[in-house]
Amino acid sequence: MRVRGRVRRRGAVLEDAILEAVWAELSESGYAGLTMENVARRAGTSRTVLHRRWPSRTALATAALAQRFANDTTIIPDMGNLRDELCLLLRHMSDRASSGDLQLFFDMQKDLVAERSSFAELRNSIVAGNQYRAVLARAIERGEIDASRLTPRIASLPLDLVRHDLMMTFRPLTENAIHEIVDGIFLPLVGLRSRNL
Repeated sequence: MRVRGRVRRRGAVLEDAILEAVWAELSESGYAGLTMENVARRAGTSRTVLHRRWPSRTALATAALAQRFANDTTIIPDMGNLRDELCLLLRHMSDRASSGDLQLFFDMQKDLVAERSSFAELRNSIVAGNQYRAVLARAIERGEIDASRLTPRIASLPLDLVRHDLMMTFRPLTENAIHEIVDGIFLPLVGLRSRNL
C-alpha cells in the first residue's frame, strides 16, 4: 500500500526502520536530543505509530539498544574449560561497550527513575545472555561447576562486576582485572566442593 507516494511499511520492516532512526538520532544528538518527533520524521512515520509500541523515549532507546546487542553475532566456542571461555566472553563484553553506550546509560538515569525503572531492568531488557548461559551449561556438563552453588546472584556476578568496572572507569577492563574476576572471585564460588569435606 502506498501513502503519499511512499510504500506503507508494517511489522518488522517498520520496527527496524524506527529503531535504525532511533540509533541514528542517538549517535547524532545523544539521549538528551532524542525526541519522538525527530525519530518519526527520520523513520518516515508518525508519533502515533511510535507511541503505540513505545510509550517514552526511554522505551525507544532501550529497544534500540536491545536490537544493537541482539545483532552481535559473536559466538564463544567450546574451548574445553570454563576459565578460558569465561575470560574470552568477559573480554568481548568489555571491548564492545563503547564510551558512547556507557554515556547513554548515564543519560537515561533520570528518566529511568521517573518511570520507576532501574539499570537492572534496562540490563534485562537489552541483554539476553545466551552466550553466557551456554558457557555455564558446558561447564556444568564437564563437571567444572557445582550447579547447586550457582544461585542467580552468583551466576550474574562476573557480568555484574564487568559492568561495574565499565560504569566506574569508562574504560575496557585490563587482562588482570578479568583474571581477578574469573580466578579470584567466580571460580572459587562455583567450583566443586572437595570430596574430603
